Amino acid sequence: MEISEIIPHIEALIFASDKALSAEEINEFVNNALGFIEDRASIDQVESAIQGIKEKYDTEFYAFELKQSGGGWQFLTKPQFHKTVALLNGDKFLKRLSSASLETLAIIAYKQPITKSEIESIRGVNCDYAVQKLLEKDLIIISGRNEEAVGKPLIYSTSKSFMDYFGINSADELPKINEVLMEELVKATVMNSSSMQDEENSTRNPEEIESTENITNEISSPDLPDSNDVGEKEQ
Repeated sequence: MEISEIIPHIEALIFASDKALSAEEINEFVNNALGFIEDRASIDQVESAIQGIKEKYDTEFYAFELKQSGGGWQFLTKPQFHKTVALLNGDKFLKRLSSASLETLAIIAYKQPITKSEIESIRGVNCDYAVQKLLEKDLIIISGRNEEAVGKPLIYSTSKSFMDYFGINSADELPKINEVLMEELVKATVMNSSSMQDEENSTRNPEEIESTENITNEISSPDLPDSNDVGEKEQ
């Protein structure tokens, strides 16, 4: 079977699906749809067709793109049009998770599978309401029970909707904890340095500040190109 024959069917499947489709699912659907054809599509052909479709919609002529997210492929609006689409959907795009729900979700994401008592021992507060809200939003699922613990409590994990919501394909793609902590440390250092500079300036008289600024300007290279002269990448 020629790849050109299955490309329109793959586009139609991904466009019509309300969830991300994996290459294996697409392959099965395509072969079922073209069941009367003896030459069945292979998984390699489907994956090649998907890459061709992705390259097609990556061009600037389209407002949406084919992206692998949530464990499969789906059409998503490109980032530069998110605000435009938000105007159409109104408050739906403005809803945010509460701090308690976000903290609970972060603990589940990084510690999964995890029980509610384990979540509460980390947060230090009851999390019944937060867990219930996350279940309602389909961001987490009940993935079983801890057979070794007393009472065999439920254990929670993130869902496919969670991966779709955050644009990842597995929990392994989440940023590492040490990377997040380092980023926060850098932000704090920059803020503290700025505050210290402001405090230092406040204790100096205006003549000293003006003199320092003049020296800094004289040291600066006059040959640096103006920012307006630097070409921008085509969007």
